[in-house]
Amino acid sequence: MKNSEPAPGVHFVEGPASNWIIVRDTSGFLLIDGGYPADREAVLDSIRGLGLEPAEAKAMLLTHGHVDHTGSAAYFSKTFGTPILCSPGELAHVQGKEKHQVTLGQVLLRAWRPKVFRWLLHVIKAKALQAEPALRAEAWTPETLAGLPGKPEAMTVPGHTPGNVAILLPEAGAIAVGDSFVSGHPISSEPGPQMLHRMFHSDPAGALEAARRLAGVQANVILPGHGPALHTPLAKAVAALRGWNPKVGSSHQ
Repeated sequence: MKNSEPAPGVHFVEGPASNWIIVRDTSGFLLIDGGYPADREAVLDSIRGLGLEPAEAKAMLLTHGHVDHTGSAAYFSKTFGTPILCSPGELAHVQGKEKHQVTLGQVLLRAWRPKVFRWLLHVIKAKALQAEPALRAEAWTPETLAGLPGKPEAMTVPGHTPGNVAILLPEAGAIAVGDSFVSGHPISSEPGPQMLHRMFHSDPAGALEAARRLAGVQANVILPGHGPALHTPLAKAVAALRGWNPKVGSSHQ
């Protein structure tokens, strides 16, 4: 686990295979995403390492409902009463009423590739198959977001999942893009701005098109759901995005 502060008040935590973010200001702190279920203790430790108490989180914002981002949500909701907030279009997914997740069958078709096999083993160890939905999650409103630490703004980026979002932190000049695009992944052989393998998207072509529309957003620190933070203008990163070809481990425009 690696914790850095790429922008003032924005703490970016690179977990074993998925990232989360702690945003703090004078009003308190919030979380963006929460890793796999097995990352829960690491999430708690990352908060306490900043001198904060997990029970005092103002909210956990979810970029989307995949288990590598919602793994701590049900625990925070039940243990601390933390509001779990997501986009209206993602609420049914986060609550477990819908499923927009890569299937085991899709992964097994590619498990003969060493990178995919090692990633699959980690997913199992990370308790992805025992993930608990956040039944008490609620849909945010612009007004709700504006009252939270960092004054986050949500932008819908459909394609990875139908209600997937990126979360802009305008005061910090940073954006949490979740899996709208990433800077690396355990099954990728190349670093830098890239789309996840198409099997991870509910609409691969739509995901790439939506990600490219982020080019007009002003941000110089990019916080992906997988891979390290990027210190570059968002427009430049989006221009460099690579879509993934059918062969795992290589990509193209």
